[in-house]
Amino acid sequence: MYCPFCSHVETKVTDSRLAAEGQQIRRRRECLKCGERFTTFESAELVMPQVVKGDMTREPFDEIKLRMGMQKALEKRPVSNDAIDAAVAHIGHKLRSLGEREVPSRMLGELVMEELRHLDEVAYVRFASVYRQFQDVEAFQKEIAHLRRKPVPLKPRTQLSFLEPTSAFTPAQKAVPSKKNIGKPPSKIPSSEQPE
Repeated sequence: MYCPFCSHVETKVTDSRLAAEGQQIRRRRECLKCGERFTTFESAELVMPQVVKGDMTREPFDEIKLRMGMQKALEKRPVSNDAIDAAVAHIGHKLRSLGEREVPSRMLGELVMEELRHLDEVAYVRFASVYRQFQDVEAFQKEIAHLRRKPVPLKPRTQLSFLEPTSAFTPAQKAVPSKKNIGKPPSKIPSSEQPE
């Protein structure tokens, strides 16, 4: 790299470190002629595909627009910014790994819905209602039925599900005796409350 001070051709790297959470390399350089030091940053240049909209117009992939759309669906939901960033990065990785120069906007919308489905079911239905242009309550019911048929794989829960029973006690669960009741005969449960 040329020296920015004297334009000499030869410089040497005196120090290299990771920067920007591992997305860049920061290098300290020294000019071999004038001795001045300067810093350079190196990062991978990744070309994202163009997004082909429904009317066949093309626009560059916009990560900020993607994040804003997801944040709007996740508004007032218990999902961290880190989780949103990870979902956006995951979508970007999927798009890059396709190796295509263009992707239909429909595919991008489906990738967003898939990520939202894993983050928060309410946000998923919110996004789906706009994305798929729900016209009535029946469209919402169909989407919720679709969620029930294809449940998200189990992972540590970060949200409450509106698809599962909300009862805190199900008949399959057994009451655990407290320390003060140990050794005493179990109390009778009225026949109307006994599990079948």
